[in-house]
Amino acid sequence: MIQKLTRMQMAERLARDIPDGSYVNLGIGMPELVASYIDPAREIILHSENGILGMGPPAPEGMEDTELINAGKKPVTLLTGGAFFHHLDSFAIMRGKHLDYCIMGGMQVSGRGDLANWSLGRAGEPPAVGGAMDLAVGAKRVLILMEHVAKNGAPKLVKECTLPITGLGVVSRIYTDLAVMEVTADGLKVIAMNDGLTVPELQSVTEAELIP
Repeated sequence: MIQKLTRMQMAERLARDIPDGSYVNLGIGMPELVASYIDPAREIILHSENGILGMGPPAPEGMEDTELINAGKKPVTLLTGGAFFHHLDSFAIMRGKHLDYCIMGGMQVSGRGDLANWSLGRAGEPPAVGGAMDLAVGAKRVLILMEHVAKNGAPKLVKECTLPITGLGVVSRIYTDLAVMEVTADGLKVIAMNDGLTVPELQSVTEAELIP
């Protein structure tokens, strides 16, 4: 049986790879977990789409401030020197290429780095893209944090995205519960895998072609 990382372990793995001095946006959902694994001794400046720079980890239970929340409406903290500001200023940061990294979830990622992460394409589904498209094209590097396969067992790393597209060729690296893969001109390069996992086993749950 293939051993999978928990969501917390996935977030911790990704947090270790963020270089000091980086400005990093955390998307809604699983990426929010990364804030809990940033070493406070390191200088990593977290940005939240709703207008925070210098965001800290989640607020401790009993110390929540309902007026200080992240983009997922969860109470957070503000580090010394942090600031909050208008939504328009936040989008200017995103669109102005001021973010070194954006960490987002994914529903599908193609072997070319195309991203689908805002809609399952269901009829009558209300539009809810938020700032995902702005972040996907505005950040210098886009890191995807997601489970390797969907709940129904379908691969999420595909040859071609079939869900509504967020951005074409925008993904730099993918972190899943099984492996870490870099998007290259030749395809998905396997950077790391869980202990005991082989490339053929990883390929068996991946539609896109992997490069060992």
